Amino acid sequence: MTSSNVFLIPAREDEGTRRLSEKTKKIFQRLNFTEHIEKNSFVALKIHFGEKGNKGHIKPLWLLDTINVIKSRSNRVFLTDTNTLYVGHRSNAVDHTMLAHGHGFDARKLGIPVVIADGLIGRNSDELSINKQRIKAARIASLFFDSDVLLCLSHFTGHMLTGFGAAIKNLGMGCASRAGKLDQHSDVHPKVNPKYCNLCQTCFDFCPEQAIKEKEGSAFIESEKCIGCGECLVVCPNGAVKMTWDSDKIRIQEKMAEYAYAVSRIFGQKMACINFLIHITKDCDCMCKGASPFMDDIGILASLDPVALDQASVDIVNERNGKDIITEKTGVDWSVQLEHGEKIGLGRREYRLIEI
Repeated sequence: MTSSNVFLIPAREDEGTRRLSEKTKKIFQRLNFTEHIEKNSFVALKIHFGEKGNKGHIKPLWLLDTINVIKSRSNRVFLTDTNTLYVGHRSNAVDHTMLAHGHGFDARKLGIPVVIADGLIGRNSDELSINKQRIKAARIASLFFDSDVLLCLSHFTGHMLTGFGAAIKNLGMGCASRAGKLDQHSDVHPKVNPKYCNLCQTCFDFCPEQAIKEKEGSAFIESEKCIGCGECLVVCPNGAVKMTWDSDKIRIQEKMAEYAYAVSRIFGQKMACINFLIHITKDCDCMCKGASPFMDDIGILASLDPVALDQASVDIVNERNGKDIITEKTGVDWSVQLEHGEKIGLGRREYRLIEI
């Protein structure tokens, strides 16, 4: 089995936005990826805008030079992410877009718009049959089916369920619709807590399968009818609908890798990934706090292979610490997502590291 090329350019946050933008552009150009961008191509830059209060996310101006390179090939370039499964500042497109703008991801600074991939409240979803071990049909945000090119921009962090989050997580969890996220996060259907339900019946109106009825003065979800779309989770104005999070970290990682595989099927060779190993925190950017990094900055890595890229990223992080710091920090066997990703054909764990 041949290895995949992974490029590395050393970088530190204290170098400043101008220098980091130049370095991001430089490593992007080493991928020779612009040949896949045709005139009028819809080019999706998949990113995590950071939860409200989060300080560790990728900074918008780090991307400016790379955006300008892509715009020289096509003017149809945009930043995108999907709405969250949980209710918060990123659970609908209006709040999500305003949050992105508040973090500097707006057309005035970057010259491209923010487009939320799964619509106003996460209902815009299409299925792709993949017939893998865990997932038979992946439910991906509709926008990605309509896009021509994908550049996945990921901030490498630790993660409480997957050990670390980088390209595979950004593709698998980040490109899934709300139904797809629920598919990965839980093996059981949502439930209503009668304590918080005032029987407003909003969930009744939004449930596509009429799986919700009144029972003893509260809304009640009939498991045999529920399809796990997750709409009731976000439309409930009282926070009465809850989900049971899957504690099986092996299953979650395998599902996530299979969803990432589905996204790779959509784009084929027209997909590239960049990981930012800068301001590396124990928890992901969904945390609404300015967490401090647990190690020094490393740099920016890029590859056409998300498995090789994530393997190289976690290897370098652990090597710099002289131990498996990711497992130590999170208590999770992070290798599952990489092993399963290689097994299903998402990419290769063998890589050739090329420092720029």
